[in-house]
Amino acid sequence: MALPIYQVDAFTSTMFAGNPAAVCPLPAWLPADTMRAIAAENNLAETAFFVARGGQEFDIRWFTPAVEVELCGHATLASAHVLYQHLGFEGTEIVFHSQSGPLRVSKAEGGRLTLDFPARPPHPLATHPDGLLDGLRATPLQLLAGPDLVCVFSTEAEVRALQPDMAYLVKVEYRAVIATAPGSDGVDFVSRFFGPRVGVPEDPVTGSAHITLVPYWAARLGKAHLHARQVSARSGDLWCELRGDRVLMSGHAVTYLRGEIEV
Repeated sequence: MALPIYQVDAFTSTMFAGNPAAVCPLPAWLPADTMRAIAAENNLAETAFFVARGGQEFDIRWFTPAVEVELCGHATLASAHVLYQHLGFEGTEIVFHSQSGPLRVSKAEGGRLTLDFPARPPHPLATHPDGLLDGLRATPLQLLAGPDLVCVFSTEAEVRALQPDMAYLVKVEYRAVIATAPGSDGVDFVSRFFGPRVGVPEDPVTGSAHITLVPYWAARLGKAHLHARQVSARSGDLWCELRGDRVLMSGHAVTYLRGEIEV
């Protein structure tokens, strides 16, 4: 069976930057093992699969090369981009139904797309989990626990300079480890995302990390609208808003590849 596939660079307006995601629209769900195998073959941080419900509604699932995940921001943005740019979707809003509930995507100013995700604020953590300090090779000022472990540093330079040891970080019993610090030059905060436990040593730009980061930085900075930058080697920008118990994240996306796979 031939299936369409797209590769999209998300959270960037420039090809070869941001976070690449594969997107596979499906007429009906494939077995989970098959979707996992496709994601492993793609060897990208995430591959998104979606099936139309009708109208503006779709079901969506995401796989890393190793596991299925319950929430992914950049591959959701990439899926919406494919619908708008390549599959003729003309509605003002897309609703993706997922393990994390309904996720809405709409067009925003400047050609961006806006994701509407649930906020998951972190809480302070008093002790360093096993493997963290050896893994980061640095000591954060503050630890916060949410779906991921958030490590707060003083400066952007410290976050950029991290050279983590994944053999230790994989022992940290959280989905991933996020390093974050105040930004500069109009950027409110920066981050990096390390997820060896889910098969992603470093993710270039991670939308789902920001449902935890945005509540923290909104409270710390006293503002609801935030410009975030993930300072991986590929880098990417997110324009975020904390709106009650939701986090809005806007970003650009660029198509890199269109083709077919044989399953």
